[in-house]
Amino acid sequence: MTSPSFNRPGAVDLSNLAQASRQGGQAPAGRSWVLDVTVQTFNDLVARSQQHPVVLEITSPRAQGAAALSRDLADLAQAAQGKFLLGRVDVDVETQIAQALGVQQVPVVIGVLMGQPVPLFQGVLPREQIQAYLDQLLQAAVANGVVGTAEPVQGAAESAADEPDPRFAAADEALERGDYAAAEAEFDKLLAADPRDAEAAAGKAQAGLLARTAGVDPQAVLAAAEAAPQDLAAVTAAADVEVVLGTPERAFERLIGFIRVSAGDDREEARKRLLALFETVGGNDPRVLKARRALTTALF
Repeated sequence: MTSPSFNRPGAVDLSNLAQASRQGGQAPAGRSWVLDVTVQTFNDLVARSQQHPVVLEITSPRAQGAAALSRDLADLAQAAQGKFLLGRVDVDVETQIAQALGVQQVPVVIGVLMGQPVPLFQGVLPREQIQAYLDQLLQAAVANGVVGTAEPVQGAAESAADEPDPRFAAADEALERGDYAAAEAEFDKLLAADPRDAEAAAGKAQAGLLARTAGVDPQAVLAAAEAAPQDLAAVTAAADVEVVLGTPERAFERLIGFIRVSAGDDREEARKRLLALFETVGGNDPRVLKARRALTTALF
């Protein structure tokens, strides 16, 4: 998705926030740990697993949900900054690799350590579960003394990621002209086609936040929440403003505090708003990961 700028006084550029979440928020520009794998480069990639873990994503553009999985894996690879190298195999092109690995269905994700395949998972999973599988691979690597760091690579996978995704053109145009309802409707169309499209979900959450905060007085909203800390409308409005002002951790703390002491419909609405703000900031952001743990404690 392209990144229109929103320069309301006192507000941060939410597009930069969303872009950071898609890129893992850490990798410097021009550095990538994702590469497209061919028959000619496959053996070299496997050889690298003697020094550091390698993750193979065996996929196809025809597979349902595969695009979302590719984005999540690329984000996680960028965020890891060399803890592993991600190799992407298109089975429609590189059929020999799929046959050699005995792949029957795609997408499937396989780890490689010291030249040996380590099956991870098949199908499309939420990002948190993907991260858990990757963590297991990294732990196995440490246990086996494979503790090197992968060098960044240059290749088609990186340059393709830098190209604007034409699927988001209509939504981005709506955001540019400030028609947030239209932008949400465009993202809804994409989510109807692929409910697992994490980037479309984040875009919808961003558009919703912009719609809710358009024209508000941030200081007045925050003061209202301080005066009525048990009022759902005041608390959720203040959390929205805090994300726009660039302090999402305060928004998360505010909503989680409300959830701890509330019940029934109010508690559920606060939880839903918190999850929407998680989408806006990005599921891989450390502040989101910390807040998710706090939310679990508050709920249970």
